[in-house]
Amino acid sequence: MDGDEENYYGKHGEPRKFDPKFRGPIHNRHCTDVVCCVIFIVVILGYIALGIVAWVHGDPRKVIYPTDSYGQFCGQKDSPNENPTILFYFNILKCASPIVLINLQCPTTQLCVSKCPDRFATYIDVQASYRYKPEQWNYFRQFCKPGFNNPRKSVAQVLRDEDCPSMIIPSRPFLKRCFPDFSTKNGVLTVANQTTFKDGRGKTRNVTDLREAANGINNVLDARSVGMKIFEDYAISWYWILIGLFIAMIVSLLFLVLLRFTAGVLFWIFIFGVIGIIGYGIWHCYWEYDHLKGIPGSDLTVYDIGFQTDFRVYLQLRQTWLAFMIILCVVEVIIILMLIFLRNRIRIAIALLKEGSRAIGYIMSTLFYPIVTFILIAICISYWAVTAVFLATSGEAVYKVMANQTLCKYANLTCDPETFNTTNVTKLCPGAQCTFAFYGGESLYHKYIFIFQLANAFVFLWLVNFAIALGQCTLAGAFASYYWASRKPADIPLWPLFSSFGRAIRYHTGSLAFGALILAVVQLIRVILEYLDHKLKGTQNSFTRFLLCCLKCCFWCLERFLKFINRNAYIMIAIYGKNFCTSAKEAFFLLMRNVVRVAVLDKVTDFLLFLGKILVAGGVGVLAFFFFTQRIPIFAQEAPALNYYWVPLLTVIIGSYLVAHGFFSVYAMCVDTLFLCFCEDLERNDGSTAKPYFMSASLHRILGKKELSPKKA
Repeated sequence: MDGDEENYYGKHGEPRKFDPKFRGPIHNRHCTDVVCCVIFIVVILGYIALGIVAWVHGDPRKVIYPTDSYGQFCGQKDSPNENPTILFYFNILKCASPIVLINLQCPTTQLCVSKCPDRFATYIDVQASYRYKPEQWNYFRQFCKPGFNNPRKSVAQVLRDEDCPSMIIPSRPFLKRCFPDFSTKNGVLTVANQTTFKDGRGKTRNVTDLREAANGINNVLDARSVGMKIFEDYAISWYWILIGLFIAMIVSLLFLVLLRFTAGVLFWIFIFGVIGIIGYGIWHCYWEYDHLKGIPGSDLTVYDIGFQTDFRVYLQLRQTWLAFMIILCVVEVIIILMLIFLRNRIRIAIALLKEGSRAIGYIMSTLFYPIVTFILIAICISYWAVTAVFLATSGEAVYKVMANQTLCKYANLTCDPETFNTTNVTKLCPGAQCTFAFYGGESLYHKYIFIFQLANAFVFLWLVNFAIALGQCTLAGAFASYYWASRKPADIPLWPLFSSFGRAIRYHTGSLAFGALILAVVQLIRVILEYLDHKLKGTQNSFTRFLLCCLKCCFWCLERFLKFINRNAYIMIAIYGKNFCTSAKEAFFLLMRNVVRVAVLDKVTDFLLFLGKILVAGGVGVLAFFFFTQRIPIFAQEAPALNYYWVPLLTVIIGSYLVAHGFFSVYAMCVDTLFLCFCEDLERNDGSTAKPYFMSASLHRILGKKELSPKKA
């Protein structure tokens, strides 16, 4: 039995049994994988319940508003801190980095203030000048604890009880928190044009100490300035960005339509271009090899000169160019032999690409289905993000003892601010306070928040994969109805996309959920491996790094394989209406019986679609570059004045690529569906009057008369 006959027979040589009345996607179906469907619905209901529980316990204000040492939000409406919206730190030098500040775990008193300090001042100086400069005290005390107005209290007691900060420094609000107002003058870091400041404890310190306390904050502030300029650019160029994306959509549509006529030309131009480039490389290697003849030292071998860090040394050897020439000759011969022996399959691949363009032309509504998938995925992402935020803010306010004495045994222990003053802690640790530390809890719900977050991530992956599976199955059903139509387009059913979507939802939710579940499990494992790799990066040994690397690689390969199997299984589900496992098995064996055609079609399709994406993104990007840089005389006056022209330019290029990817993903699904239908057509029919082929006339001509007659074992 030859390779072509295997397409018509089972893997053990017995003829496959087909329904002689088969004429396309089966309409009389039954529900598949019902158990998985029920589990999927129950999980969705549980996911909704998890979101409700998180909504009841969570409080996003903990993320939106900063929290002072008393656990109150700054800037919250209808609260005592409604007007003071900014968080002020008594001693920012105690803060290790901006991350510590943002997480509200800086070991210093934190108060809500209306504005940040705009000058240098210390409590010692303000107290000394209180009698003849009371306005300095009135300004300074707004950064003290509410109600404190006793400038005659000793400095030691004030600092011990932390009634006021020992110093204030010029600051600016960032993330609703007061950070030092860093600037650079002649390459020197300054705050309000000063390089030193008094810390209020009798020492003069350098501004770099503030920089170390707020590590990297200057870069963050500079990034904010850049961010504002980028926002301005988007505000004045969004209209033109949308026009660029619309142009990308039109170009993508035109490319898909033109593939019906240019697929073969583009592919063969590329192939002969590669052959020509390799041929030039062979000639150049021979020229270099002949040119070095007779030059002293050129006849040495690589072994003679050993390893050299300067690789240009090897280019002075004839042996190097001879090796290059032999390698290129081998590659050239392999390509030519592949073209000779696979020419028929390449022609079939190109014909299927053209047929895909024709199918999309008849069912134009399929081009806009990715919008449905995008909306479903956007809903999943939004629900996941909101649930994650509410879960992360589900904790209750936790207070801890903050003591100035390093030897206080109660330091960092949890406490109750309402009963703290009645305990012995203040006596044993003078100056100790019960201040807000972070959000957490010891209840059963709080102990399992991490598990809930994990469940949130898993169901999110499951739902996203289900949305993608639904789109693939819907498109496959629509394109299959095109292929199995005897007379195209007369026999194509009315509203094929809508009918396919209805069949997928009504009968095959369980099968799609089953395939999505398998993929979600593998993806969750990959996420956990990435998390472990990130956590253990600083402490792992060589064996651990090797093991994690191997696991990550294996699960990446497994995910790619499962995506390939699922994609083809959904096509078989759309055509025959069988369950997931049966469809996956039949699709896999069908592809294995046509493995050469699969490989050729896959590479030809990938190349042409990649070429199309680059063409769309590059062409629209070049047009956008000339427009935003005002190099098109006709539109020079229309182009907006920008801070950074690359902001809308990159947006247009990336957006154009994504638009092209959305359209071409439909095309790729169309080609895959037509290919499976083509393989099924070859196995079901023999081209006779009783069993005519459903393929197009162009595929008839490529197959030739031999394959149009019944095959015998």
